[in-house]
Amino acid sequence: MQTQLADFLRGSPEGQEAEEILRKCVHCGFCTATCPTYQLIGDELDGPRGRIYLIKQVVEGARPSARTRLHLDRCLTCRSCETTCPSGVRYGRLVDIGRGIVEQSVGRGPLERAQRAALGAVLPRTALFAALLKLGQTVRPVLPPPLKRMVPERARSRGAWPAPRHARRMLVLAGCVQPALAPAINAAAARVLDAAGISLVEVQGAGCCGAVRYHLNAQQAGLDDMRALIDAWWPMVERGEVEAIVVTASGCGATVREFGHLLRGDPAYREKSARISALARDLSEVVQENAGALDARYASAPGGARIAFHAPCTLQHALQVRGVVEALLARAGFDLAPVADAHLCCGSAGTYSILQPRLANALRERKQAALHAGRPQTVATANIGCLMHLQVGSQVPVRHWIELLDERLTRAADAP
Repeated sequence: MQTQLADFLRGSPEGQEAEEILRKCVHCGFCTATCPTYQLIGDELDGPRGRIYLIKQVVEGARPSARTRLHLDRCLTCRSCETTCPSGVRYGRLVDIGRGIVEQSVGRGPLERAQRAALGAVLPRTALFAALLKLGQTVRPVLPPPLKRMVPERARSRGAWPAPRHARRMLVLAGCVQPALAPAINAAAARVLDAAGISLVEVQGAGCCGAVRYHLNAQQAGLDDMRALIDAWWPMVERGEVEAIVVTASGCGATVREFGHLLRGDPAYREKSARISALARDLSEVVQENAGALDARYASAPGGARIAFHAPCTLQHALQVRGVVEALLARAGFDLAPVADAHLCCGSAGTYSILQPRLANALRERKQAALHAGRPQTVATANIGCLMHLQVGSQVPVRHWIELLDERLTRAADAP
């Protein structure tokens, strides 16, 4: 796609990147077939190809409107279109660039600004979010049904975290909302990896990965969050004390993998961010590489339950990790139910379910129908956002897959 950058972008890193991405697009339209919002709305401008045209106009100097921003806001950034695209168009990066330009050009109303500011102020701050969540759970019984559905019940107990005792050590991202919403996830990961001969370590202050504010179009604030996370991890990384950084939420993992690219223009963080991105691993990749150490333990456990696995978009499209979790669950003795249209988004997409509730709820209903069709006893997923979104109105419990492996190992240990 031929592009003539406007003067305000010509020569800038963002402009060069946008032009490079746009030139790869050949207008084929394959992306529309796998775009969740296009399937719901049926408007070309609510599909990747249409949004690419809008961004092209903006980077060439056309003045964006509130309508332009609406079509970009409606994008889930699920990146299913990237998996489909035969030309390798990096749509996710292009839409980030486009949103950043439009956000500076088109003002939002006071309610929208306040909502986005509140999300950006609360979600990345673990202690503040935890306090507000606890307050919400305390008054939950007296809330009206619509609000009650939005406040999750109290989290499952974390359980014991094994003391570091192995020569092999890895860092794990604590995250911003996950410690309050589901503290059992990282603890379960620590126990499973401990059984495989790896000690998992959290670092105090290593909270938000930056995705929340970055994808609220407060991109500089998001980059600051990324720098803070790098600073928290860097002493152990620099001393060579850990061989990898494990991320249990695929949404965070997709962002950490991009640190090196997003901070490449910062001389103080260019090398550090590239190192962090190179060390980042999705939990499923680490467990897969060490699964042999767990096989004998699974053998003594009773038969596993029937599971439907929801592959988050960040896992299958951004990280391009496909089929790994399903294989691990099957290897552990679980019965995997088929899931139709597994490539489609559930509608969570970070803060999308709050900012675009009508579309998010419609996508959740479709996804739940597909997940429940195989009559599973449990739905498993790999991202805290998807987990919280899907459990609203679910017929069965929704869990992180590592918790299921952890419980399987516990049952095996307790078996006579």
